[in-house]
Parts: sequence; structure tokens; C-alpha cells
Amino acid sequence: MRFNATVIRERGMTFAVVIVKPHVLRSLPECTKAQLAFAPAFPGLPIVLMTQDSRGIPAFHGRKDLVTYLANLNLDAIRWHECAYGK
Repeated sequence: MRFNATVIRERGMTFAVVIVKPHVLRSLPECTKAQLAFAPAFPGLPIVLMTQDSRGIPAFHGRKDLVTYLANLNLDAIRWHECAYGK
């Protein structure tokens, strides 16, 4: 599995942000399934899922405090990495 993600270490928080397709965030079961699938790639870290609409506006799913932090962050400042995990 190949995906784009980053690990953020700020303000005493460390967590992963993984970019997913928009349909994932439209379904709570799909969000849960995605977070569980990505968990082995980021052991022990909370995972926030992120997608963007056609205008580039982000949407997030994850722990409320982390989502609030990301909603106020300039996403252009994030260094995304292409990752590979599992099959």
C-alpha cells in the first residue's frame, strides 16, 4: 500500500496525518477501517485522516484536539512523504 502522510511533532503532540480519498471521510466505518489499516505504519501514534475537495479545502477526521490544531495550520507548510506499508 502506498500513501502520502506526515508525522507532526508540535506543542507536545506527536501524531500522523494520512491523506485519503474524499469518500473515506463520508463514512464513519470507512474512517475507522482506514485508521486501523494505517495504524501499523505509525505504531502508538494517533492518526488523523485528511482529504481535500476540488477547491483544495481540507477536511479531517480524528481526535478533536488534533483536528482543531490542523484546521488552524497552514497546510502548505507540511512536508508530505510518500510511504509504503504492507502489501
